[in-house]
Amino acid sequence: MKGVRDPAVQLLQRLIRLLRWRVWIQEKLQPTEWQITLWWAALAGFVGALSSLLFSVLTEGIHELLTGRSDGVVETMRQLPWWACVAVPATGGLLAGATLLLGKRLSQGQSSTDYMEAIAIGSGRIPVRSSLLKSAAALFSIGSGGSIGREGPMVQLAALQASMLGRWRRFSPPQLRLLVACGAASGIASAYNAPIAGSFFVAEIILGTIAMESLGPLAVSAVAAALTVRVLTDAQHLYQVPAFRLDSPWEMLPYVMLGFIEGTLAPWFLRSLRRAEKLFVVTTIPPIARLVLGGMLVGGIAIFFPQVAGNGYTVVLEILNGQVVWLALVGIMIAKWLATASSFGSGAPGGVFTPSLFMGASAGYLFGTAVHSFWPAGAPDPQACALVGMGAFLSAASYAPVMAIIMLFEMTLSYDIILPLMLCNVIAYYTAKGLQGESLYSESLRRKAAETPSAVMPMGKVRDLLKTKPPVVSSTARFAEIARLFLSVRVNNIYVVGEDQRFFGVVSLHDIKPYLGDPDLASLVIANDIMREEFPRIGPDQSLSEALGAFLGHPIERVPVIDPESSRLLGSLSKTDLLLALVEKRQQPTG
Repeated sequence: MKGVRDPAVQLLQRLIRLLRWRVWIQEKLQPTEWQITLWWAALAGFVGALSSLLFSVLTEGIHELLTGRSDGVVETMRQLPWWACVAVPATGGLLAGATLLLGKRLSQGQSSTDYMEAIAIGSGRIPVRSSLLKSAAALFSIGSGGSIGREGPMVQLAALQASMLGRWRRFSPPQLRLLVACGAASGIASAYNAPIAGSFFVAEIILGTIAMESLGPLAVSAVAAALTVRVLTDAQHLYQVPAFRLDSPWEMLPYVMLGFIEGTLAPWFLRSLRRAEKLFVVTTIPPIARLVLGGMLVGGIAIFFPQVAGNGYTVVLEILNGQVVWLALVGIMIAKWLATASSFGSGAPGGVFTPSLFMGASAGYLFGTAVHSFWPAGAPDPQACALVGMGAFLSAASYAPVMAIIMLFEMTLSYDIILPLMLCNVIAYYTAKGLQGESLYSESLRRKAAETPSAVMPMGKVRDLLKTKPPVVSSTARFAEIARLFLSVRVNNIYVVGEDQRFFGVVSLHDIKPYLGDPDLASLVIANDIMREEFPRIGPDQSLSEALGAFLGHPIERVPVIDPESSRLLGSLSKTDLLLALVEKRQQPTG
């Protein structure tokens, strides 16, 4: 009848119209796998910032629940009676220990992988249940006034969100590790409002490289996180400090000495934390009792020095603004050192990043005050020494001088401090490295790698990275089938195989363009008519360096992996996975 059309023809015409848009998007926008990776990195940054903000709100809620006050933790400790100063941190330790014990029972058979382990020596998979319960335990430790930083669980949660996102999208191990690294960068950026430093924290400390293949996504994620925090809160730069000015080149001499001091002090600080951890372990008391004891020790110290409670942020602000008497600071610094060792040694979940800034600022201020008393022109501003000391101590503790320099600049926005900061950081870094072979982070990673050697995933051959079951069609497939496949998967090349999976060639998205204007001709075409037999291909036992040659000179994102004996299609190799694996391999020790 007139007006009645073949349903198959109508379907083909609809597919062709959709396919025209697909080809137009590919030709005009040309989205590559790297661009898609940056998009996912931005999303990981956004989600990571939200989780960090939620953790901060919950921490304040726990603090108010345990103390009945909404003031800062230091101010609260000043106002509490002596018995409450001891009881509140001890209660926080009890709740944290009970949560960790519950987590251990509920997570039997599930590892306690943290974000550093997942990125550096793992597959990027972070267990959900154990991570959430450990973060919940950190809420009680931090909210009750433990001398520990909140950046650790904030970064863990952000990395967990990124890991869940990558697993949902079924990312390959190299891509998943990179996405988890992006989540960690977003956590640091959210905690300190320092996106550049957040990127370099992960690049220097965990990945060990600042190659653009990894640094680019890290920067995008950190920027997305910082923007999210600034939109949802009134966050500005973290530390408001007076203006600093370098009046004479002679002022650089005390900073040289300060670099040696901070570089010597940081290793002793890290050793004391490890020694405290061993002392708590040899007591053989249950983990819950250790956390309670650690909380009681912190509370006992806080009776006389309430400044030890929390991560030390408010006291650092007072130091940088010259609101602390140097004689009182000596006692506060020693008390903070003991309190941090008590919290860390007892197993309280949290970080020592911000306490390290406290130690560096205190040592720097005391040194600046001493120099000023004997040589006023050499250190006219002790607060400047405190600021530089923060960066130097962080550099010596983390073995990441570039990150420390950038972080101090971002947190203060004081450009004039850059010259002494760079000099002091480098001296502190080399001094600490000469006194102690490993930083706090590298020692932890080495220990975990020794405990779980199977977690390390060497990537040396193509077969280690290939993805099985790529999109394929038979050589007799009709145009409509090819069109549906191009519309359902985001690839630019579809592989043509025989019944035995023997590889024949490739149908390119660009090659079907001439048929989009003629549906009648398209209805007659099969895959064998439009496929290209000459196309780059690699074998499963080729090295990664050899595989890279298949991409050179060809604007393609994936190459087929073919069995050289049977010509069977085994899978495909992504350029993104290959480049990430090459970067990771370059950072691995050679024996």
